[in-house]
Amino acid sequence: MLLRFLRTRLRPHRRAVALLGLLQLAQILATLALPTLGAAVIDHGVIEADSGYIVRTGLGMLAVALVQIAASVGAVSLSARIAMAMGRDLRSAVFRRVLDFSAREVGQFGTPSLMTRTVNDVQQVQMLALSAFGVAVSAPLMCLGSIVLALQQDIPLSLLLVALMVALGLSFGLILGRTDPFYDRMQKYLDRVNGLLRERITGVRVVRAFVRDGHEGERFGRTNSELCDISLRVGRLLATIVPVVLLVLNAFMAAVVWFGAHRIDAGAMRFGALSAFLSYLTLIMMSVVMVTFVCLSMPRARVSAERIQQVLTTEPSVTTPPRPVRAAPATGQLALRGAGFRYPGAKEPVLSGIDLSAGPGETVAILGSTGSGKTTLLNLVLRHFDATEGSVHIGGVDVRSLDAEALRRTVGFVPQRAYLFSGTVASNLRFGNPDATDAELWHALEIAQARDFVQLLPEGLHAPITQGGTNVSGGQRQRLAIARTLLRRPAVYLFDDCFSALDYATDAALRAALEPEIARATVLTVAQRVSTVQHAQRIVVLDAGRVAAIGTHQELLHTSTAYQEIARSQLTAITTDHYGDSAPDAEATTTPQEAVHGLGGQL
Repeated sequence: MLLRFLRTRLRPHRRAVALLGLLQLAQILATLALPTLGAAVIDHGVIEADSGYIVRTGLGMLAVALVQIAASVGAVSLSARIAMAMGRDLRSAVFRRVLDFSAREVGQFGTPSLMTRTVNDVQQVQMLALSAFGVAVSAPLMCLGSIVLALQQDIPLSLLLVALMVALGLSFGLILGRTDPFYDRMQKYLDRVNGLLRERITGVRVVRAFVRDGHEGERFGRTNSELCDISLRVGRLLATIVPVVLLVLNAFMAAVVWFGAHRIDAGAMRFGALSAFLSYLTLIMMSVVMVTFVCLSMPRARVSAERIQQVLTTEPSVTTPPRPVRAAPATGQLALRGAGFRYPGAKEPVLSGIDLSAGPGETVAILGSTGSGKTTLLNLVLRHFDATEGSVHIGGVDVRSLDAEALRRTVGFVPQRAYLFSGTVASNLRFGNPDATDAELWHALEIAQARDFVQLLPEGLHAPITQGGTNVSGGQRQRLAIARTLLRRPAVYLFDDCFSALDYATDAALRAALEPEIARATVLTVAQRVSTVQHAQRIVVLDAGRVAAIGTHQELLHTSTAYQEIARSQLTAITTDHYGDSAPDAEATTTPQEAVHGLGGQL
């Protein structure tokens, strides 16, 4: 699998790989020629005292050595370039594939695992490629050429080389065959360490608030120790390879000297031939050592390649149709027709039988208890998930037929948990519209009630924003996220409970400023507060993934039990906000029916 994976990934660099092979071939031919020339110098120059032969052959050896050095330098440089380019392309391929994943695939792999596969696993394959390029051609050719030339020096002595190769092959097979399971476990433990570290950093405030530093430290320590233990076990196995190889090679070298000396003494072999034979045995030893270092990284790289391949071969559940509609819908008319969604393997659907429509200039609010499917409904419109039943249409076009970019241009989304990217206020806002002018940025900030706090920042629009927007408050993040979406000016706005981090005064001011800006757009807003949705043209009440009621605020107060329960649960909080600590006991002075019917005026 690993060789097939590397062959596929190296296909775009096949010309560079071919040139690398030629350079390594030139290097090996030069390396193999030197011992034979050295043996000739000993037998025909030194022993026969022919200085002219020594000078001529020595100059030839110098020229061969220069070719060897030039080819070696070129091969090393080119192999590094190919390996780095392959790693770059592989990281890019994994990154692009992850961007195509829906929320289902991201949840299937997990964010920490995807990070490990994109960085660490790619690095393992890249380092294997870098080390393999140096021996892919040179080691086999050097070993084969050394054996052939050693046979030319003395055939009986060369039989020892056959026994040497068999002994080394058995040694490698016994050791490396035991490392594969350990590498698989090592990468999984690395995923867990990344996950715990990410969780600990992002949830540091909660950990400190509940004084759980010690508990979290113990969790991380246990996983870290398990990773350390499995790494040590692999290290101990691999540490035996080099000593075993050197032991076998030196034993055979001693045997060659022993038997070669007897053959020279018997007159069956010349001294120069033994010198050349020992040189070729040294080259074989070098080849084996180079292959050994590659073999050390091969099991882990194989596991990493399998993990990368899993990501690359996973097809997103949300796919672009063969012939997508690339033009944005003519209108923002939104319609859900019997739409529903069920997670794979789930017994009950999250949403079922949702019939809902909203047109330009209309605001439809979605209200419901936690877990009723409000956010999932918005995800169906955004096509973060595909409806498992029914369909979702924008401008009369099924969203599954729309090109992803056309859908994103048509629909603007403000999530419940606002996320800002590292950069500046301006760079975050221009995610909504890259061509927006500074004047347009300030206008959007003014509508989102964010202009005042941005003006107070020393750098204004160029004030730095950290990753995730952690250097601004939750309410400020929400307002910047709303401004970012306003700059896009989509035909459909989706607000996923994005006003929850705002106080009542800011909420009211923002909605008043927002109304004329989105007057011609279709607006779908998810909220928890009855006060937030009471002015919507229609309110949809979800209960257990189904539409429980549809109507205006006043209609639902009289006709929907589910809406009455939500309104009644918020009556105490609203009364307290209005009266302060001296608020009268609403439950004690009014009946539940009177409280609910009076809620409309109080809100």
